[in-house]
Amino acid sequence: MKITISKENYLKTIAEAETEGEPVIAATLARWLNVSAPAVTMAIKRLKRDDLIVTGREGRLKLTRAGREIANRLLMRHHLIERMLTEVFGMEWYKVHDEAEQLEHAVSEDFERKLVEKLGTGEACPHGNRVMKDTPKQRRRRGWRTLSEMEEGDEAAVASVFERDRRLLELLNGLGIQPGAAVRMVERNYDETYTLKVAGEKVKVGKAAAERVWVAPA
Repeated sequence: MKITISKENYLKTIAEAETEGEPVIAATLARWLNVSAPAVTMAIKRLKRDDLIVTGREGRLKLTRAGREIANRLLMRHHLIERMLTEVFGMEWYKVHDEAEQLEHAVSEDFERKLVEKLGTGEACPHGNRVMKDTPKQRRRRGWRTLSEMEEGDEAAVASVFERDRRLLELLNGLGIQPGAAVRMVERNYDETYTLKVAGEKVKVGKAAAERVWVAPA
């Protein structure tokens, strides 16, 4: 069985969508990967033929043990590359996801071992996300909630942000909303925007963006 870059991308995307708590069906993959429905259908057939995924009730896609191993390997490499780019080369945190998407397929096992020796595996990525499956339910067990759920006067620390949307990351960076930042909810506005205080400055963020940011108790 030949594991192509395309197959790796599909398997990793299934694992990532699970992490976001989404039901993983063909339409989910088409949206996440920005590909056509026929292309997804063909890819699913190949992955099922290779025993990398199975189809459950209502068309939900699940990784087999072999599929999970490949997805986890890609997730680990992606995580290590993001950390390398920020911690070693000083690249801006909101840029490293796109770079890692390209580099993760080219990393050899030897280089991966060197990255683990250099960086370790216990830290979160520059976006605050953990390397393996970390669902919304698990985040809430740690006391996290989304920025959109904060009440007026609440204070919190940004814990993680959705990293698979470059425009979102650039927006948040411009507002100073990044992992580790202290935020206070000043006002929940009628137009479904939120006025926050970040680094002593008032900023405004919309609901769609706020729902993609997780915060922890201050």
